[in-house]
Amino acid sequence: MKGDIRIDGNSSTAFIVSSETDILTAENTSWSIRPYARKEALGEKDFARKWSVKPVTSRLDIARCTRNHSVPAILFSAGGYSGNFFHAFTDIIIPLYSTARTFNREVQFLITDRKPWWIAKFKTLFEALSRYEIIDIDDRHNVHCFHSLTIGLKGRNNKELSIDSSTSPYSMKDFRKFLRSWYSLKKITAAKIRDGDKRKPRLLIIPRKRSRSFTNVGEIAQLAESLSYQVIVAEPGPDVSGFAKIINSCDVVMGVHGAGLTNIVFLPENAILIQVVPFGMLEWASRASFEDPAKNMNIKYLDYKIKVEESTLIQQFPADHEVLRDPSAIGKQGWVAFRSIYLDKQNVTLDVERFRPTLVKALQLLQ
Repeated sequence: MKGDIRIDGNSSTAFIVSSETDILTAENTSWSIRPYARKEALGEKDFARKWSVKPVTSRLDIARCTRNHSVPAILFSAGGYSGNFFHAFTDIIIPLYSTARTFNREVQFLITDRKPWWIAKFKTLFEALSRYEIIDIDDRHNVHCFHSLTIGLKGRNNKELSIDSSTSPYSMKDFRKFLRSWYSLKKITAAKIRDGDKRKPRLLIIPRKRSRSFTNVGEIAQLAESLSYQVIVAEPGPDVSGFAKIINSCDVVMGVHGAGLTNIVFLPENAILIQVVPFGMLEWASRASFEDPAKNMNIKYLDYKIKVEESTLIQQFPADHEVLRDPSAIGKQGWVAFRSIYLDKQNVTLDVERFRPTLVKALQLLQ
């Protein structure tokens, strides 16, 4: 929206001051917006503040401006599922890039549902997209005034971790180039291994700490080293920049399906993702979350679907239990029940001999 726009954090309202003729059809009307790109999936406990957009005909109807701004503004929420690294990127960071990039950093970010630790985590990206310090728009002490305001973020489509180039001037290739620039990532393309080459491709194993973790990381690393990989074992943490440099230095990354694989956005071109798919009908989620996005990022993709014998669930349930026998029955109980078992209680003990052909295939893809 453009015009005389006044944003009141006390009432969570953006007022548009307009002439009588402009506003005639919208008199006594307001719109409610949750400025979160995956708002349709939010449950009652997944909070993202609602904002109102209200046309008014008189400046006397609203509070005076306490802060005037000369640049456009974008108002977005850090609520919802933003605490999950995957959702932080697919629901906020990528849509924010698509929305803000065109302003060439001459834009003011207004954040609702502010989380100081979350802003600190992605500080590099916010500074890359705006030269102005982020404003906590939920602050009740100010009325901020702008001539142009966007509420919510555009650019998120049905495909995760992607940009629809048919509706955006940008692509995931542009986004990954943007990441390489601002995180100072040096490796643009993965190593090309030739016969007789003494260089060893770098393999990163993401072990995971809580659930869906590898119980035999040492055995996996030993197998990889016997196949002439240089092995790195590392877990993503709050230091996004540090882990971005680690993953960018690698040619192959492997891990069990989970948010940590979102870091493939930092991989060099033609690198390889090996996604280990847990037991329990998780093929669809694995494909939508990482397989399709990887291919869209010019990352080669392999997966390895574990057998029930490789899941630690066999140690928790009798052999004839429906958790092991019929995961679809658990799925019918709802997402919460399904997640509590197959995502939260399951770890993976890879059968290294069964997994060997996958690592060999990755080597072949690097040739």
